[in-house]
Amino acid sequence: MRRLSPLDHLINQADAFVKVISGQARSTGRPSPGGDDIGPHLEHHERDLSTRLMRVNHAGEVAAQGLYQGQMLTARTPAIRDHLDQASREEGDHLHWCARRVHDLGGRTSLLGPFWYVGSFGMGALAGLTGDAYSLGFIDETERQVERHLDRHLERLPAQDEVSARILAQMKQDEVEHGAHAMALGGKAPPWPVRNLLMPLTSSVMTRTAYWI
Repeated sequence: MRRLSPLDHLINQADAFVKVISGQARSTGRPSPGGDDIGPHLEHHERDLSTRLMRVNHAGEVAAQGLYQGQMLTARTPAIRDHLDQASREEGDHLHWCARRVHDLGGRTSLLGPFWYVGSFGMGALAGLTGDAYSLGFIDETERQVERHLDRHLERLPAQDEVSARILAQMKQDEVEHGAHAMALGGKAPPWPVRNLLMPLTSSVMTRTAYWI
């Protein structure tokens, strides 16, 4: 195989960015767990809440794409890069599911999508530069925090919104598997300040902002 030049990598990253922001992110093509229907009637306040929660989850998946692309760029070995690529495609499914659900509810996705992507890309690239072990551990810790986040959203969703609940439940299952796989490949937990200060703070800023914008 031809060795990719810095320009090749730049073009690939630009292509990935455009595809994610335009709603054409790579995925495995799995059908949405929510099915083809929009679900039962929701009152206005219920629909508004579901829309905002799913917009937050869509923003999180945009960030996940940036994170994985950044880690792939600085990964040390082809095997780790392949793992990141597969996980990114599965996260791409989540991105499409959330976008469709937001639109079915009559809402819009976050206007700050490019910002979420670029910021997460930088974090992913930095994680990769620390070495594959810490990069994999960063994935595991990210997925643990996302799992807790999804649990909170499943509790907050209106009881009637079974469609969104099915989507989030499948996303949660995938996140658990991604984290476990990363650690099985030799992941090493990030330092305490990263796990308990930097990552929660970054997540809080994104979720609070995407809820409204």
